[in-house]
Amino acid sequence: MSFKILLVDDEQDIIEFLSYNLKKEGFELFSANSGSEALLEAQKHNPDLIVLDVMMPEMDGIQTCTELRKNTDLNNPIIVFLTARSEDYSQIAGLNSGADDYITKPVKPAVFVSKINALLRRKADKIAAEDVQDSENPIIDKEKYLVFHKGEELMLPKKEFELLALLDSKSGKVFTRHEILEKVWGGDVIVGDRTIDVHVRKLREKLGSNLITTIKGVGYKLNKI
Repeated sequence: MSFKILLVDDEQDIIEFLSYNLKKEGFELFSANSGSEALLEAQKHNPDLIVLDVMMPEMDGIQTCTELRKNTDLNNPIIVFLTARSEDYSQIAGLNSGADDYITKPVKPAVFVSKINALLRRKADKIAAEDVQDSENPIIDKEKYLVFHKGEELMLPKKEFELLALLDSKSGKVFTRHEILEKVWGGDVIVGDRTIDVHVRKLREKLGSNLITTIKGVGYKLNKI
C-alpha cells in the first residue's frame, strides 16, 4: 500500500530534510509552508498522514489541526505534530486539537522514519480489519484453520474447511465431484456423493445459501461478490 504524506513547516530546510528521508521509504510526498496552504494541499491530495509543525506564523499548527479535523472530505488522516517545544501544555493542546501523536525536534532520521512507519502500519491494519468486517466474502486463514465472515470468526470442522478452501482457491471454477473427493478426502478413502452434499449444505447454513452454486451433474463452484 502506497501512502501519501503531507509535510507542513515554514522552514523549507526542515521539509527538504524530512522529504529526503521519507522518499527513501517509497512514500508519496506533498508539502506546504503555512497552515492556510496546508488546508489547500490536504483538500487537494487527501493525505494518509500529515506532519504538522506547531510553531508557524499567522495560523499555527494547533489551529491548522483543528481546521483539518473539521474537513469531512478528508479520509481521517493521521496528524503528527513536529515541535521544538517540550512543554507539557504544548503537547496536551496539540492532542486536544485532534492530533494523533507528536515528535520533538531535533529528531534523528531513523527515529523519525520509524515513528512514521509505525503509525502507518497501524492505519493499514485498521483498514484491513475494516475490510474483513465489511466483506460479504469469506476470508480464509489457512495457517490457523479459521474463516472470517461478516465480522465473525468461524472455526469449521476440518473437512468443511478444506472443501471451502478448495473452492476458494479458484473462485468461479467448477470443481467436479471427482476433484473434490480426490483433493479433500483422498483417493484411498471411500465416500459417496452424499458426503459432499452434506458438507456443502453445512457450509451454506453457516455462510449463506448463495455462496456455493451446484452445477447439476458436474460439481460445485464458489461465488464471490
